Amino acid sequence: MSSRLPSRRHVLRSLAMGGVAAAVAALLGTALPVPVRAEAPVTVFAAASLTNAFQDIGKLYKAKTGTEIAFSFAASSALAKQLEAGAPAGIFASADTKWMDYSEGKDLTLKATRVTPIGNSLVLIMPADAAKPVTLDASFDWMAFLGADGRIATGLTDSVPIGIYAKTALTTLGAWDKVKDRVVGAESVRAALALVERGEAAAGIVYSTDAAVAKNVKVVATFPAGSHPPVEYPFEIVKGQDNPATRAFFDFLTGPEAKVVYARYGFVVK
Repeated sequence: MSSRLPSRRHVLRSLAMGGVAAAVAALLGTALPVPVRAEAPVTVFAAASLTNAFQDIGKLYKAKTGTEIAFSFAASSALAKQLEAGAPAGIFASADTKWMDYSEGKDLTLKATRVTPIGNSLVLIMPADAAKPVTLDASFDWMAFLGADGRIATGLTDSVPIGIYAKTALTTLGAWDKVKDRVVGAESVRAALALVERGEAAAGIVYSTDAAVAKNVKVVATFPAGSHPPVEYPFEIVKGQDNPATRAFFDFLTGPEAKVVYARYGFVVK
């Protein structure tokens, strides 16, 4: 076996290309170990109303597997647009079918992976110190309910799912034209909820699960089921991200442990 040392030219080249460590390796006739890159965590884009449930599910998953999950919560409309702009994510969980259909239409998510494991209901809330139960039907007097200058907080009615549901329900009940100038559209259901919590709106239209985790608000009525389409949450894997790590957490989101969490927060588990 030859024990000849590397040439001076080889050592100088090693210094130029890889620094001192490479030169030492060249002198010793050994190769440097290739650094192992840590795998990036799975990122989940999820509707704001899923915040508490998904955070709990993420903790359960980490305790079970040691794997950290990254979450980004916002209105489904904003998340779909972020995906369209190239934002990296492995899973998209929407608060309505419209924005999942949009992501499919833009070839952003994989339709074949679609599941709709949970649903929700639409409720009317008020600050706790002013709450008074009401019955929502076509005869309900919204003007008397809101008073001289009371406002209704919900999501943006042209894009944010909760706002779209709210507008549809109000229209079905014959109230939209009467109250549309009193509606304050927020960027997400949690932003609308905060306006009512702070007493900056006389009432709000949110999901029942958001009302359940809120402070200083009470549900005064549930909108009739027939006044709006069913509130459903479709989940899909993002195109190009159907790998073992993403698939494992995606399956966990619809598994028995996750379903217990959904039920605890008041979601309708299917």
